[in-house]
Amino acid sequence: MPQTLDAVAVRGWCALALDALGRDREAIDAINVYPVADGDTGTNLYLTMESAAQAVEAVFAAYPEPPVYAGVPPVADVVRAMAHGALIGARGNSGTILAQLLRGMAEVLQDDGDLAVALQRAASAAYLAVAHPVEGTVLTVATAAAEAARQASGIPAVVAQAAYTGARDALDATPSQLAALGRAGVVDAGGRGLVTVLGALVQALSGEAPVARGRAPVPVTVEDCPAEAEADAAGPAFEVIFLLEADDAAVDRLRTRLDRLGDSLVVVGGDGLWNVHVHVDDAGAAVEAGVEAGRPYRIRITHFEQQAAAEPPKEQVQRAVVAVVPGEGLAGLCAEAGATTVLARPGEPPASGELVEAIRRAHAREVVLLPNDAELRHTAAAAVEQARAEGIRVALIPTRAAVQGIAALAVHAPDRRFDEDVVAMTSAAGATRHAELAVAERQSWTMAGVCQAGDVLGLIDGDVVVIGQDLAGTARTVLDRMLAAGGELVTLVLAADAPPGLADMLESHVGKAHLAVDTVVYEGGRQGVPLLIGVE
Repeated sequence: MPQTLDAVAVRGWCALALDALGRDREAIDAINVYPVADGDTGTNLYLTMESAAQAVEAVFAAYPEPPVYAGVPPVADVVRAMAHGALIGARGNSGTILAQLLRGMAEVLQDDGDLAVALQRAASAAYLAVAHPVEGTVLTVATAAAEAARQASGIPAVVAQAAYTGARDALDATPSQLAALGRAGVVDAGGRGLVTVLGALVQALSGEAPVARGRAPVPVTVEDCPAEAEADAAGPAFEVIFLLEADDAAVDRLRTRLDRLGDSLVVVGGDGLWNVHVHVDDAGAAVEAGVEAGRPYRIRITHFEQQAAAEPPKEQVQRAVVAVVPGEGLAGLCAEAGATTVLARPGEPPASGELVEAIRRAHAREVVLLPNDAELRHTAAAAVEQARAEGIRVALIPTRAAVQGIAALAVHAPDRRFDEDVVAMTSAAGATRHAELAVAERQSWTMAGVCQAGDVLGLIDGDVVVIGQDLAGTARTVLDRMLAAGGELVTLVLAADAPPGLADMLESHVGKAHLAVDTVVYEGGRQGVPLLIGVE
């Protein structure tokens, strides 16, 4: 077992923490009553840790195996990746604080620092990130872990065990420190998540599960909580989260402005990149404040009342389809066809945790997953593995584009045997050639030659085959190339900002140039490219 928290140990810690949060996610969600009883703390912690773990794996993948290189990157690269991954993937109040805890640890560990000092830096950084720290929360648990680690001596595994024990003891005391927890009869959800992460650290360093001293937190559902516990959920209507590129001075001004607008303000990060979390009544004003401070992106706005008023779990059905879609229009189309959808925003692909959550939300014994993107194959496979571990029968159809997903969904028949349905959907997807039209952002080399910024690129099955000057002309060329090999049905999915009349022009072109070929047109809404094409 490692005597230090080296690169391999950090990698193992991230993987073990992700597995542990996956197991504890529902129990942590169930006791989430502060600061808002929205039941997502466990999920947010899981998604944040998943982003950190993926960043660490990416660093290891960049280092070749012997004899070229040892295959193990420097610990500084790994802990920086862990912190950065958590920062850009942080979700919710709890996930944002976890990101800052990991960042604080990384600042010490990247210099081969002491684990106890790293935990102290983490706790201090988390307190500084929260505008109005409250005792009885994850902050209290982090501080207790750091203090216990400071008093311990010996190898890192011993220090980690002390931190874990101190955190558990502090977690047990949270109901007496925070009235909302005391009335509900639960411990702090974020604190419990941190205990889970520290338990994974003990296991990564010692090879054994942590020694549990004191009582274990008892899972309690929100429904079990006294009605008066919900009173603490009253507050601002929206949760606003975004990444922000800005300098320190601008962020200081932003903190002051957002603090006046709402509460639960947490700003984490540094070196020009920040993750901002706040609860407000005026979501637009919060985003505008971010625009004035720098460049906000990956903006997420959640309406608490709508989230709380979500439909109760429906009766479990036999079979369902989960589809990843690139735009709101296709999300509506797939939902009308009975699929549970996951929206993939441009530049922000869904994490495996989001796919698992969608599989759970489908509430079916059997689920067919359509990732609709070649880049999501590993993410989808990880989601399938976790869902199967939860007892759900899941089949992954490796659709590489949304039009293939549409074709598969069109032949879906839940009254067939599961295997037969999967075979039919896979066959329909495989028989659909896919293309897309995109606009080049910069000069670059392609299989069709050199493109310039602003050129229209026609991609067939993922490869650039046409470089054009206008959308309509390039689309006609792409369609003609695809239909030269035959076809009976053309599917066009247009973005909201596609030129007026483009669909009618292309439909007319297909009808005149390719007899007996039908065309169907869908509005894709806001999606990453102006036009998607499918040919069956």
